[in-house]
Amino acid sequence: MCGFVCLWGVGDEDLAGRMIRQISHRGPDALAVARLPGAPVVMAHCRLSIIGTEDGAQPIHQTDDLLVVNGEIYNHEDLRAILGESAFETASDSETILHLFRSGASRWISRLDGMFAFVLATRDRIIAARDPLGIKPLYMARLGDGVAFASELKAFDGVPVTSVEFIPPGGLYDTRDGWRQWYRTPHGAAEAEEGLDIAQTAKELRLVLEEAVAKWMVADVEVGSFLSGGLDSSIIAAIAQRVRQETGRGPLRTFAVGVEGAPDLMAARAVARHIGSLHREHVFTADDLAEALPHVIYHLESADVDLVRSAIPTLFAARLARREVKAVLTGEGADELFAGYTYHHDYVDDPRALADELTRSLGTMHNINLQRVDRVTMSESLEARTPFLDRDLIDFAQSIPAALKMRRTDPDAIEATGPTTEKWILRKACADLLPADLVWRKKAQFDEGSGTVDALQQALRRLAGTDAHVDRTAEAALYTRILRAQFEDAERILQNAGSWTDQRVAV
Repeated sequence: MCGFVCLWGVGDEDLAGRMIRQISHRGPDALAVARLPGAPVVMAHCRLSIIGTEDGAQPIHQTDDLLVVNGEIYNHEDLRAILGESAFETASDSETILHLFRSGASRWISRLDGMFAFVLATRDRIIAARDPLGIKPLYMARLGDGVAFASELKAFDGVPVTSVEFIPPGGLYDTRDGWRQWYRTPHGAAEAEEGLDIAQTAKELRLVLEEAVAKWMVADVEVGSFLSGGLDSSIIAAIAQRVRQETGRGPLRTFAVGVEGAPDLMAARAVARHIGSLHREHVFTADDLAEALPHVIYHLESADVDLVRSAIPTLFAARLARREVKAVLTGEGADELFAGYTYHHDYVDDPRALADELTRSLGTMHNINLQRVDRVTMSESLEARTPFLDRDLIDFAQSIPAALKMRRTDPDAIEATGPTTEKWILRKACADLLPADLVWRKKAQFDEGSGTVDALQQALRRLAGTDAHVDRTAEAALYTRILRAQFEDAERILQNAGSWTDQRVAV
């Protein structure tokens, strides 16, 4: 995992160096600036070495091409075998991008399986692209007569850029051929067709999920797992523990955070005992939250109330995990794929609208939940991996009818979380992995289950200098003030922020 900057038609190595240092937290293992001779391009890169740790330095310069990459290509070994091992100069998974491009195939980028953002330059052309759901960030801006790219908005802070925008998820920008949308999220199914075998659907879902977790654990360093005690992270951790056992490795390292006595901490302990992970936890206080807020908001690049609230426990989890590992698995994406949010219950009698809403929310994750996961973990030089957002898993999950994701249930039944049960098919598929009271535990948002909401209210009162309740409007204003105080071009940051409720499908 890494961060990068690219300047095309600008040619200022000092500027590239200054910009990369503003995001150097993304890659503390190495920092380099390079120019492609005979071309109007300068690239800068900061590296967190995960695959090809010995010889995977970037920018990658081979003959007339220069490449910077952020992310992981999980099928790089298969691609090496297809492309020819003799063409490769390093063990880095990132190098596969260069050789796929050189293959001349019209849809070469579609063969990449992973989470990534990259910029590739030849002597007369530059290509910038992003993974299907935008797990890894990439921004583009105008700089004079040239173009600037960066992994985070803060790299542009204090730089006279204009027209700042994100490269869209599954998008590709080519200075020669213009824009392409190389990946489109498949639209979700609604009602179950007649004769659908639900048991077989659940079984197949489990197999696809197991393959995704195993794939997303590929690394030359140890990969741990966040464990909130909720369904999503517990499923990922349980499968990951089995992968480690089957490959003869030691127990999975799991990490949980919360206030003293938080439900998430207790649930995570129970899951860790059940799967046999090597578990660590951290207890935080209201004072810790008050101290962490400026750091969270600066690195998050957003003042959105919901995003900030959920980012705070993510920060403490990242700090805890980084003491022992460089990469962690997370449960992000399950709510969007399988209808896990509280508001999804309103769609229980309209599976078509639910399917449309899930498809919409998958497309907006890149500057909401995925932005939180990327920015906050990378602020601690930790790589977060999201197996639920594996492309094969997305394709299969979107083919499962929404009517099997949110269902009306008997609230007194064991296999129910209430009169309506969210993520029903996912629970059925993974019921044997965990104790029944954990599989069918009523969902809590991470900030609620970790105890963040109540502790945050205390922290907000301290920061606002009041004994009165700080309502949502005042909380939003406080976050905006904190953000503005940390950026020269704060308006640029605020304009690019996403919102949880933008363009929701009506029900």
